[in-house]
Amino acid sequence: MDKLRKATSEDGVLTRIGQAIMLHRAGDREEARNRLTALWHEIGPQGDAFHRCALAHYMADTQDDPRDELDWDLRALEAAEGFVTERPDGAAPGAASVADGPGPRHPLVALRAFFPSLHLNIAADYAALDRPADAHAQLRRARASVNALADGQYRQGLRDAIDRLQLRIDGAAGRTA
Repeated sequence: MDKLRKATSEDGVLTRIGQAIMLHRAGDREEARNRLTALWHEIGPQGDAFHRCALAHYMADTQDDPRDELDWDLRALEAAEGFVTERPDGAAPGAASVADGPGPRHPLVALRAFFPSLHLNIAADYAALDRPADAHAQLRRARASVNALADGQYRQGLRDAIDRLQLRIDGAAGRTA
C-alpha cells in the first residue's frame, strides 16, 4: 500500500490531470480543455493506459458538442478495455496492474472502478444524441460493471445515477411515443 501511495504521489501526470479538473470545476472549461489536450499529446497513443483513460474521461466533460463528448468517452473506454494486462514483473499471481509501457503501474482495481462511470457517461452521450437503444445498451453495461464494485458511497452514487438516467431516457421515449 505504501508503494502505491508513493507511486501515486510521484505521478505528475495524474497531478496535472487533477489540476485541469479543478480548472474545469471552477468554471474555466476552455483552459481545462487546453491543458488536457496538451497532456493527451504528451502522453501519446502508447502512454500509460490509466493516464489515457482518466484524461479522456475528464476531457469528455470539457466538450461543448455531444458528439465530441462521446468520442472522448469512447477513447476512455478503449484505453480501459484494451490495455489491462497481467503483471509481467513477477508479482504475485492475480496481482494485476495496467502495464502497457514504461511508467507507473496502477492497480487493476483502480482502472476497473472507471467502467461503471464510463458506461454511464457513454449512455448519457447517446441519450443526448437521441440514440436511446445505444443508451440502453450502455446502461446495461453500467449496471453489470457497478455490481463488481465494493459496497460504498461510490457504488451507490453510480447506481442512483444509472437509475436517474434510465428514468430520463424512458420519460423521453414516453413523450415521443
